[in-house]
Amino acid sequence: MTNYTLTWDLDAIYEGGSDSSAFVAELAGMEADIEVLTQELQAAAEQSNVSREPVKGEQLTAWTGTVQSILLRLRQVDSFVSCLLAQKMKDSTAQGLNDRVKTMAAKFNSALTSFDEQLRLVDERDWKRWIKQEAVSPVAFILNERREAAKEKLPPSLEALAGELSVDGYHGWGDFYNTIVSRARFQVTEEDGSTKFLSAGQMHNRLSHPDRDVRSAAFIEWEREWGEQAELSAETLNRISGFRLKLYGKRGWESVLKEPLEMNRMSEATLNAMWTAVNEGKLELVRYLDRKAELLGIAKLDWHDVDAPIGSASRTVPYDEAAAFIIDQFRAFSPDLAKFTEKAFEEGWIEAEDRPGKRPGGFCTSFPKSKQTRIFMTYSGTASNISTLAHELGHAYHQYVMDDLPPFAQEYAMNVAETASTFAELIVSDSALQAAIDPEEKLGLLEDKLQRSVAFFMNIHARFLFETRFYEQRKKGMLSQEELSSLMEEALREAFNGALGKLHPNFWASKLHFYLTDVPFYNFPYTFGFLFSCGIYAVAKKEGKAFADRYVELLRDTGRMTVEALAEKHLGVRLDEPDFWRGAVAVTTEDVHTFLKLTEK
Repeated sequence: MTNYTLTWDLDAIYEGGSDSSAFVAELAGMEADIEVLTQELQAAAEQSNVSREPVKGEQLTAWTGTVQSILLRLRQVDSFVSCLLAQKMKDSTAQGLNDRVKTMAAKFNSALTSFDEQLRLVDERDWKRWIKQEAVSPVAFILNERREAAKEKLPPSLEALAGELSVDGYHGWGDFYNTIVSRARFQVTEEDGSTKFLSAGQMHNRLSHPDRDVRSAAFIEWEREWGEQAELSAETLNRISGFRLKLYGKRGWESVLKEPLEMNRMSEATLNAMWTAVNEGKLELVRYLDRKAELLGIAKLDWHDVDAPIGSASRTVPYDEAAAFIIDQFRAFSPDLAKFTEKAFEEGWIEAEDRPGKRPGGFCTSFPKSKQTRIFMTYSGTASNISTLAHELGHAYHQYVMDDLPPFAQEYAMNVAETASTFAELIVSDSALQAAIDPEEKLGLLEDKLQRSVAFFMNIHARFLFETRFYEQRKKGMLSQEELSSLMEEALREAFNGALGKLHPNFWASKLHFYLTDVPFYNFPYTFGFLFSCGIYAVAKKEGKAFADRYVELLRDTGRMTVEALAEKHLGVRLDEPDFWRGAVAVTTEDVHTFLKLTEK
């Protein structure tokens, strides 16, 4: 078996880490290009004010190329500093670079606002003629999207000002989560009586430990430490939401869901249809949670029992064995996906080492200029870790099949991004489940799969309910940490249909997703991705390997159409009606029935 490295190779992107001279040179080149673009757009705006004539198509074409060139590099440098900060949260040099990138991104966004204004000013007849040109037509959907969005925003000068102020305000508060989580220290007592401190990433893995005593002790310490950090977390969350609400108000936007829905290229009707089907399917998941409590010998599951392994899933799997397993399952669907995954393992694209100083969670980030990706996680050998690894590799493959598209067309939304990752999870979990012969192994694999369903149906829904209600109350003023915890408990009870005993009141404080400023409401797209992938997977099982090429074409379209159009084109279904979602939910219902049958006394 191949021995894969547990640490990623960032030098292949920019050699030298935080001290990389190549990275600094990249930043300097981008800053110069952004300055030139800004000046050209300002001059065009002044000329338009005098002549009342929009710029010519040739100039728009040139700007479109420049904007995409900068966008590609901006994604690259932003990914690099994200990786530096994730692998070592207290890297002060990386923190300085991150601030420089954020400042540059704000200036670029200001230039984009001016670019969008120039798009808006073009006469409708000239516009239709221009976007049909060969140099522009591959990104016509995105340009139309930007033009329409410009009509609903503030004047360019005010949007630019808001963007500049957001660096040290809005985004600055979002980045403060990294400071908070780096301060968090979790104390544990080992079997020999010794005491040590763990990072948030290491401690989080203990919440799914096979031994309930270990889980319970970990949860008490987890809740205690996040309670200690809750005052800072509350201040941070209130400031992020306050900035967002004020900006929405100035734009005349009444719904806080307007921005996240538009960013995900989906309608509110689609969102509501999805939640309708999810709520209908929760009753079956409650039956699973009740049976799991019975198997664990307790009356009701507590928060830290939800992800507890049972069956053979409690076995820890070495990293190399997990890698070989994932590659084999991917190969059964697509040799191309398997070949790509081998490349990612062999070339050190994955940071999986379990060590102090890392941030919690997992992610995949793209380096589109280098045509590479990097995956971050803390691997401890659980079935959940294997699923996370497959999930992030799905993200990586999604980017891989889009590498040759124009930068604008690579900007797919979060919900369809989660489709690719969750689809990869389903390939691994379902194939392993079908191949399992030993009942205990089958039970463990099925239970791990159902844990994912609980996360997407209940945990994610709790986040959505909390955030929606929080924003409604935030319109009236800042909320205390006690009020935030109360809202969180209320959302958890409702989302889990009362199936849990002890809840996690400080979940709002600990969860990174609430503090992300680039993507508001970083929750419902996960559920969308899970269920949408279930629908795609049903087609894949029916068509076999013949579907692999169609799947790639679907992924390639994710950055250039709405999700409703995507589903209609590639699957022939409507997403703004519950029927498709009910069919996807039924996949989980079947898993519950199998689980209940396997665990009958």
